[in-house]
Amino acid sequence: MDFMNKRLTITLLVMLLPLSTTFASDKTFRYAKEDNLVELKNDTLTIENDLIKRCWLWNNGNLITRSLVDKGNNIIWNTSNELPDLYIPHESKTATDADIQCEEIAESARYTKQLQIFISYKLGKIEVKKVIKIYPNCPVIACEIYLKGKASHTWGNENNNPEELHNIVELTKHISAGNVPILEQLSLEGRHWQIEADEFFDITDQFNTLVHPVRALSYRNCLYRGNLLFAENMEKNGGFFMLKEAPTSNIQLHYPKGDFLTNVGTFEMIGLGVDSADLKTDEWTRAYGYATGVYRSVEKEKLIALRNYQMHIRPFLKERDEMVMLNTWGDRGQDAHVNETFCLKELETAAKMGITHFQIDDGWQTGRSENSAYGGSFVNIWRNPNYWTPDPKRFPNGLAPIVKRGKELGIEICLWFNPSIQNDFADWEKDADVLISLYKKYGIRTFKIDGTAIPDKLAEIRLRKIYDRVMEATNWNAVLNLDATLGKRGGYFFFNEYGNIFLENRYTDWGNYYPYWTLRNIWMLSRYVPAQSLQIEFLNKWRNENKYANDFFAPGKYSFDYLFAITMAAQPLAWLESQNLPAEAFATGETIKKYETIQHDFHTGYILPIGDEPSGRSWCGFQSIRDERGYFIIYREDNQSNSYTMKTFLNEGELIGFTPVLGEGKAFRARVEEGGRVTFYLPQMNSYALYSYYIISKN
Repeated sequence: MDFMNKRLTITLLVMLLPLSTTFASDKTFRYAKEDNLVELKNDTLTIENDLIKRCWLWNNGNLITRSLVDKGNNIIWNTSNELPDLYIPHESKTATDADIQCEEIAESARYTKQLQIFISYKLGKIEVKKVIKIYPNCPVIACEIYLKGKASHTWGNENNNPEELHNIVELTKHISAGNVPILEQLSLEGRHWQIEADEFFDITDQFNTLVHPVRALSYRNCLYRGNLLFAENMEKNGGFFMLKEAPTSNIQLHYPKGDFLTNVGTFEMIGLGVDSADLKTDEWTRAYGYATGVYRSVEKEKLIALRNYQMHIRPFLKERDEMVMLNTWGDRGQDAHVNETFCLKELETAAKMGITHFQIDDGWQTGRSENSAYGGSFVNIWRNPNYWTPDPKRFPNGLAPIVKRGKELGIEICLWFNPSIQNDFADWEKDADVLISLYKKYGIRTFKIDGTAIPDKLAEIRLRKIYDRVMEATNWNAVLNLDATLGKRGGYFFFNEYGNIFLENRYTDWGNYYPYWTLRNIWMLSRYVPAQSLQIEFLNKWRNENKYANDFFAPGKYSFDYLFAITMAAQPLAWLESQNLPAEAFATGETIKKYETIQHDFHTGYILPIGDEPSGRSWCGFQSIRDERGYFIIYREDNQSNSYTMKTFLNEGELIGFTPVLGEGKAFRARVEEGGRVTFYLPQMNSYALYSYYIISKN
C-alpha cells in the first residue's frame, strides 16, 4: 500500500541537514489526543500512549532510539544505540528530505483503532518510508517498512570466503561488521539478560513440532533463529519482546542465517526479506515489519503484552471471523464426490451437527486438471475462458442451489481456491477478480487459499496484491483461510490481516491423526499465536479403525465430543463427510450448538495454554482471560489421577467461582494457591470440562 495516497491530517516538513549536524529546528510538531502523543521537538521524536513511550534522535528521519519506557510498570530503558534502528549496509549514512505525518485510524472491518505515524527520508538514491503504529491500551509499537530507488551496493551477501560463514564465530563477525541489513535494534544497560528465542515451523505436512524455543543468557555475539525474541533484565525485573513479522525462518527471503544477533545488552533483528536487486525506482517494495513491546517479568504480563498487539492486527468480528467449518476433504474422497447432489446432502447432515460454514474443496471448478494443488500442471490455465467457474457437469445450476439451501439452514458456503502460481503469480489480477466475482454473484466470502509459494519477492508482492484487491473489493468482509501445510508460505506472523490459518492435514486413512498430536500443536502454538486465528481439525473417528490396530492413542479410544473439544480454543474444523457419520455422532451436534453460544466471548479473551504439554497422558488446557472473568478448558488425558493441581494465570488468594458449560465438570469454588494453582477434578480419563469463571473476591 502506498501510504502517501492516504488522507493525512497533520503534516510537518522537516529541515534538511547533513547527518553530522545536530538537528535543532525551531519548528515543533505535536499531536496529542486521548492517551497518544507524537512530538518532534528540537532533535527528539517521542511517540507514546498510556503504556509505552519511545524516544528517538530524529537524525533527519533516520531514527536512532534513545530510550524505551514501560509506563505501565515505571521501567525506563536508556539506550546507547549508535546506528539508526534501520540499517542498510553500504548505503549513505546521511539522511535527507525528511518528512513526518500522522493519521488517526478509526475502528472498521479493516482496522482496530490506532494512530499511524508516517516517516520518510532518503539515503542517497534509496527512499525509505516507515509506518509506525500505536494502539490504545497496548504496550507495543509496530513498524512497516517500504523501500524504493536504486541501491549503491549489494546487501549482505558478499564474503571473501563464504565457507567460513558455516563457523558461527565467523558468521556473527560477518553480521556484526555491518554486512547484513538490520530491521530493529536496541542497546540497553545491564549485563544480566535472560533470552527466549522462539523458532516456528509451518509446512505441517512435514513438521509435527511447530515451535522450538531456546532459552539462554545474553553473552557476546550469539545468533538466534525465530520470529520472536523475549529479553528480560533480571535487575530491573522487566523486559521487552521483538516480533519479526515475516514467514518462518526456514523460508524467509534473503535469509541471513538468523533473525536476532545479541550481545550483552544489545539486540538486533536482522534480515529485511528484501535484497538490493528487489528495489524498483517507481514502486514501493515492502520489507518485513516488526513490533516491539514492553512488559514486567511475569509470564502472564509477557504473553498478554504480545497477545494484546496481535489482537489489534485484524479486528475479530463475530459475524465474519467465527466459524465451525465443515470441509469434506478429510475423508479422502477428494474431488470424486463433489457435485450438486453431494453438497446438498452434506448441508442437511451438517445442519444436524451445528455446522456454520460448509467449504467445498477442490473439484467444484471448471478446468481442475489444468490447475490442482494435488497434481495439476499449473500451465496455461487462463487459456480456458471458463476457468474457476462452477463445473457445469457437477453443478449444472451453478452454485446458486447450494448457497440458497445453505442460507435456509443457517450455513455459509465457502470455497477452496488455488491461485495461479506460474511466473510468480503473473495472473494475479485474474485470480483476484475470480474471487471478487464469486463474492458478488453468490455472496461467498470465505476462501481456503492453497497451493501458494513465495520463492522470491515478486511472488510475495503479487500474492499480497491478490489478497489486498479481494479485501478492498469486499470492504474487508472476506476471510482467507491461508493453508500452512506445504511450500513457502506466510507462516504464523505474516499476512495476518487477511483471515485465519488452515493449520494441518491429518487423516485416519494414513494413520496420522492422533487427538493428542492435534491438541499438542495448538497448545504449543497458543503461547505465541492467537488460538482463535487457527483452524483445528476433528475427524470421523469411526473410519479406518483397522489402520490403528491396537494403537493405545487411536482416535477411536476417545469420545466424539472430546475430539471436538480439542478444537474449541481455535476455529473448529470438521474435517470429514458428515453424511458418513454414524447416528451416534450427531449427539455431538448439541455440544457444538451450545459451544457456539459462548464461542465469541471465549475467543475475545486472551487465550493461553495451561497445564503440562499434551502427551496423551497429561492434564492440560487453556485459559481465556478477560477482566474479572473468563473461561477454562481442562483436559484429562489418559492419566490415572482424577484430580490435578494446575498452574493458571489467576492470582494467588483470589476466590474463584467455576460454572460448567460443557463436558464433565461440576460447579465449584476454589481459593487460588501459590503460583496461581487451582485443583481441577474430572472423573473419567480422556475427558474434558469447559468452565466459565469469575472472581468472587481478591483475597
